[in-house]
Formats: sequence, structure tokens, C-alpha cells
Amino acid sequence: MKVTVCELPDNWTQDDTIWNDMIALLAKEKSDLLVLPEMPFYAWITRSAHVDHRQWQKTVIAHETWCSRLDELPVSMVAASRPVIRNDRRLNQGVIWTRQDGIMACHEKYYLPDEPGYFEASWYHRGSGDFRSARVNGVNIGFMICTDLWFTDRAREYKEQDVDILICPRATPASKDDIWVPGGRAAAIVAGAFCLSSNFNGPNVTGEDFGGAGWIIEPERGAVKALTDRRHWLLTLDIDIARAKAAKKTYPRYVQG
Repeated sequence: MKVTVCELPDNWTQDDTIWNDMIALLAKEKSDLLVLPEMPFYAWITRSAHVDHRQWQKTVIAHETWCSRLDELPVSMVAASRPVIRNDRRLNQGVIWTRQDGIMACHEKYYLPDEPGYFEASWYHRGSGDFRSARVNGVNIGFMICTDLWFTDRAREYKEQDVDILICPRATPASKDDIWVPGGRAAAIVAGAFCLSSNFNGPNVTGEDFGGAGWIIEPERGAVKALTDRRHWLLTLDIDIARAKAAKKTYPRYVQG
């Protein structure tokens, strides 16, 4: 199975330039699954503690519009998160699109930061707390959206559900002391699953750059097999799902909690 991760500038949807480049690269690589960043189709809106409900509605509409174009991408699956409104609650929802079935809602982000640049607990509500896997095109997939990644007991839950791939859409800042790749490695090891993540890169209006570094991490020892940068902003790797199934039978996965 070929999987693709990426890093994208915050304003990448202002025109179709990057979209068209993505189409060409995906066609060349013949990828099966593309992972996009967290709420990828609108400029990051949780920078300010001031919640603008009209702005939330705009980003919902933008995601609906771009999601309707996913069939332009030459892949059979796309994973990302999107803003939604459900029963008067604003949520960050993990979704998988397939060519056969369209959008499938899989998870709602549960662990929400609330600090400058990332006032997420102010802007939207916690999800249901369900970390349930989804069976998509013969693959067991689990979501850990950005901050969800730090709660490794959830990765252990996914191990018990025999998850093959953890999807981790992110919108995380640049830092001289990288913590995110080690977090992805830990989640992969605990779950015994491939961990795939995409992120934004470059500046946002707070003056703090996004950190890029989309990754593909293997399940046995959490080795980083692919890591994006500004030059290599989209990377594809052929992974063997059987490795995730085998990893769950080895240390530390077999140890009973």
C-alpha cells in the first residue's frame, strides 16, 4: 500500500497552484492514501482567543467546498480533519474520503489546547471521547488529531482494536526542540501501527512559523521512514500492513496492562 504525507503553507488554498502540483505528484507516485494537515482548507483560525462564529462558518463552508473536489486527486483515500457544526456544537472532525463512498466521519478531536496561536478549547468543543477505529478499503485506521497524540493510552486502545495505521493531522509550530516526531514515534510503538502525519509549514499571522515535518513512522521500533521538508513537501512510501499486525505480537505490545 502506498501512503503519502505532506507539509503545506497556511495559505495554500488561495489558488490552485499547489493543488495542481499535488495532483501531478500523486499521479506519478500512484499513491493509495493521502494524509492532509489538520483543518487544511482554510487559514488557521484559532490564533486569537476572540471567537468569531462567522469566521467558523466560513471555514466550514471552505472545507465543504474543497472536500467536494477530492475526487480530482488521483488516490483512492484522503484523510484529514475538518470543522463541522453538529447539534449546535463546533467540532474538529477526523474524516476519510474514499472514491467509492465519499466522506466518512471517523473521530472528533478530544484533547484541546488553549493558548496563544491555539485557542482551540475556546473556538470549538471537545469531541465525544470515542477513539474507535474505522475499517476502510480493507485497512484498520485510527485517528489521533494533533494534541490527541500525547495521550498514549489512546494509542494502546487502538492497539487493542488491531489498527494498522494511525492518522495524525497536525497544525503545530516550529521549535528548536522538536517534540512532535518523538510523539509520533511513541504512538506508533505503543499501537504497533504505522503513524502518518501531515502539517502546515511557514508563517502565520501570529508571527510564529508552523513546523512542517510530515512523517511516515514504522510500527516495530518507531523508526522514521520519511520526513517532509520545504523542498520535499510531499513524500510517498510503500508500506506493508502485515508489519503492523506482526508488531502487535512483540514487545512492548503483548504486555498486558
